[in-house]
Amino acid sequence: MDGGSGSEDLFDSIVMADEKFRGEGYQEGFERGRCRGLQEGRRHGASHGAKLSSEVSFYYGFAITWKCLLQHHTDLKSRKRLKAVEALLDLIQDLSLDDLSSVKLQGDMEKLRAKFRQVCSMLNIPADFKNYVRTNEGTSF
Repeated sequence: MDGGSGSEDLFDSIVMADEKFRGEGYQEGFERGRCRGLQEGRRHGASHGAKLSSEVSFYYGFAITWKCLLQHHTDLKSRKRLKAVEALLDLIQDLSLDDLSSVKLQGDMEKLRAKFRQVCSMLNIPADFKNYVRTNEGTSF
Protein backbone atom coordinates (compact mmCIF):
# COMPACT_ATOMS: atom_id res chain seq x y z
CA MET A 1 0.00 0.00 0.00
CA ASP A 2 2.93 2.24 0.49
CA GLY A 3 3.55 2.35 -3.29
CA GLY A 4 0.03 3.68 -3.87
CA SER A 5 0.57 6.39 -1.31
CA GLY A 6 3.76 7.53 -3.06
CA SER A 7 2.01 7.82 -6.41
CA GLU A 8 -0.82 9.76 -4.75
CA ASP A 9 1.73 12.15 -3.23
CA LEU A 10 3.34 12.58 -6.64
CA PHE A 11 -0.06 13.17 -8.25
CA ASP A 12 -1.01 15.63 -5.49
CA SER A 13 2.27 17.53 -5.94
CA ILE A 14 1.68 17.74 -9.73
CA VAL A 15 -1.88 19.00 -9.21
CA MET A 16 -0.73 21.46 -6.54
CA ALA A 17 2.13 22.71 -8.77
CA ASP A 18 -0.34 23.19 -11.63
CA GLU A 19 -2.70 25.12 -9.32
CA LYS A 20 0.18 27.19 -7.93
CA PHE A 21 1.55 28.14 -11.37
CA ARG A 22 -1.91 28.84 -12.70
CA GLY A 23 -2.59 31.16 -9.74
CA GLU A 24 0.77 32.91 -10.12
CA GLY A 25 0.23 33.29 -13.86
CA TYR A 26 -3.22 34.73 -13.30
CA GLN A 27 -1.91 37.20 -10.73
CA GLU A 28 0.95 38.29 -12.98
CA GLY A 29 -1.38 38.69 -15.97
CA PHE A 30 -3.88 40.59 -13.85
CA GLU A 31 -1.21 43.05 -12.67
CA ARG A 32 0.11 43.60 -16.20
CA GLY A 33 -3.42 44.13 -17.49
CA ARG A 34 -4.19 46.58 -14.70
CA CYS A 35 -1.05 48.62 -15.42
CA ARG A 36 -1.72 48.62 -19.15
CA GLY A 37 -5.34 49.61 -18.57
CA LEU A 38 -4.24 52.55 -16.41
CA GLN A 39 -1.77 53.69 -19.09
CA GLU A 40 -4.36 53.46 -21.85
CA GLY A 41 -6.93 55.19 -19.63
CA ARG A 42 -4.58 58.07 -18.94
CA ARG A 43 -3.72 58.40 -22.62
CA HIS A 44 -7.39 58.37 -23.60
CA GLY A 45 -8.28 60.85 -20.85
CA ALA A 46 -5.51 63.23 -21.87
CA SER A 47 -6.57 63.06 -25.50
CA HIS A 48 -10.25 63.56 -24.70
CA GLY A 49 -9.46 66.37 -22.27
CA ALA A 50 -7.24 68.12 -24.81
CA LYS A 51 -9.96 67.98 -27.48
CA LEU A 52 -12.60 69.25 -25.08
CA SER A 53 -10.42 72.09 -23.80
CA SER A 54 -9.52 73.03 -27.37
CA GLU A 55 -13.21 73.24 -28.24
CA VAL A 56 -14.07 75.32 -25.16
CA SER A 57 -11.06 77.60 -25.75
CA PHE A 58 -12.19 78.17 -29.32
CA TYR A 59 -15.70 79.12 -28.15
CA TYR A 60 -14.21 81.50 -25.59
CA GLY A 61 -11.94 83.23 -28.12
CA PHE A 62 -14.80 83.41 -30.60
CA ALA A 63 -17.14 84.98 -28.01
CA ILE A 64 -14.58 87.49 -26.72
CA THR A 65 -13.77 88.60 -30.27
CA TRP A 66 -17.41 89.11 -31.20
CA LYS A 67 -18.12 90.87 -27.91
CA CYS A 68 -15.35 93.37 -28.72
CA LEU A 69 -16.71 93.85 -32.23
CA LEU A 70 -20.33 94.32 -31.14
CA GLN A 71 -20.08 96.28 -27.89
CA HIS A 72 -19.83 99.71 -29.55
CA HIS A 73 -22.85 99.26 -31.83
CA THR A 74 -26.12 100.64 -30.51
CA ASP A 75 -28.63 99.31 -33.02
CA LEU A 76 -31.19 96.73 -31.85
CA LYS A 77 -29.81 93.88 -33.98
CA SER A 78 -26.28 94.37 -32.60
CA ARG A 79 -27.57 94.53 -29.02
CA LYS A 80 -29.43 91.22 -29.48
CA ARG A 81 -26.32 89.66 -30.95
CA LEU A 82 -24.20 91.01 -28.09
CA LYS A 83 -26.65 89.61 -25.55
CA ALA A 84 -26.41 86.15 -27.19
CA VAL A 85 -22.58 86.37 -27.22
CA GLU A 86 -22.59 87.30 -23.52
CA ALA A 87 -24.87 84.33 -22.80
CA LEU A 88 -22.31 82.12 -24.58
CA LEU A 89 -19.56 83.60 -22.38
CA ASP A 90 -21.65 82.94 -19.26
CA LEU A 91 -22.07 79.28 -20.24
CA ILE A 92 -18.32 78.97 -20.75
CA GLN A 93 -17.51 80.57 -17.41
CA ASP A 94 -20.00 78.31 -15.58
CA LEU A 95 -18.51 75.18 -17.15
CA SER A 96 -16.73 72.82 -14.75
CA LEU A 97 -14.06 70.71 -16.47
CA ASP A 98 -13.01 68.80 -13.35
CA ASP A 99 -14.74 65.52 -14.23
CA LEU A 100 -14.83 64.79 -17.95
CA SER A 101 -17.12 61.79 -17.47
CA SER A 102 -19.80 63.65 -15.52
CA VAL A 103 -23.29 63.67 -16.97
CA LYS A 104 -23.62 67.35 -16.04
CA LEU A 105 -20.56 68.27 -18.10
CA GLN A 106 -21.94 66.39 -21.09
CA GLY A 107 -25.24 68.24 -20.79
CA ASP A 108 -23.46 71.58 -20.31
CA MET A 109 -21.36 70.96 -23.43
CA GLU A 110 -24.51 70.26 -25.45
CA LYS A 111 -26.00 73.56 -24.22
CA LEU A 112 -22.74 75.34 -25.07
CA ARG A 113 -22.67 73.89 -28.59
CA ALA A 114 -26.32 74.81 -29.12
CA LYS A 115 -25.70 78.38 -27.93
CA PHE A 116 -22.67 78.60 -30.23
CA ARG A 117 -24.79 77.50 -33.19
CA GLN A 118 -27.46 80.05 -32.23
CA VAL A 119 -24.89 82.86 -32.04
CA CYS A 120 -23.41 81.82 -35.40
CA SER A 121 -26.87 81.87 -36.91
CA MET A 122 -27.50 85.35 -35.55
CA LEU A 123 -24.15 86.50 -36.97
CA ASN A 124 -24.75 84.77 -40.33
CA ILE A 125 -21.53 82.73 -40.14
CA PRO A 126 -20.95 78.95 -40.47
CA ALA A 127 -21.19 77.06 -37.19
CA ASP A 128 -19.12 73.98 -38.06
CA PHE A 129 -16.38 73.80 -35.40
CA LYS A 130 -14.27 71.43 -37.53
CA ASN A 131 -13.71 74.23 -40.05
CA TYR A 132 -12.08 76.41 -37.39
CA VAL A 133 -9.82 73.99 -35.54
CA ARG A 134 -7.89 71.09 -36.97
CA THR A 135 -6.73 68.67 -34.29
CA ASN A 136 -3.63 66.55 -34.72
CA GLU A 137 -4.64 63.01 -33.79
CA GLY A 138 -1.00 62.08 -33.19
CA THR A 139 -0.57 64.60 -30.37
CA SER A 140 0.64 63.04 -27.13
CA PHE A 141 1.14 64.54 -23.73
